[in-house]
Amino acid sequence: MSEEEPIIICRCNDVTQKQIEELIDQGITDIEVIKRLTRIGMGPCQGRTCIPLVQSIIARKTGKPIEEVPAPTARHPVKPVRMGVFAGEEVEE
Repeated sequence: MSEEEPIIICRCNDVTQKQIEELIDQGITDIEVIKRLTRIGMGPCQGRTCIPLVQSIIARKTGKPIEEVPAPTARHPVKPVRMGVFAGEEVEE
């Protein structure tokens, strides 16, 4: 009998549904903590797919309405950076 393929929740950081559920089973239901432990939402897509999936897993496992599972806080750069720096057209001072 072959083992089931893991369900990938965060493709950017290769986090599985099993990993998320294990954290919730350990009592970790704060999405900010789950984000720090697994790096969900920190990849190139910035959580466009995985954050809503993790919210729904938390809601299902805790019995809370999904509206009561807040999304993690967005963090903006500490220092503004000109777009030309990102494009490689300017050098940051």
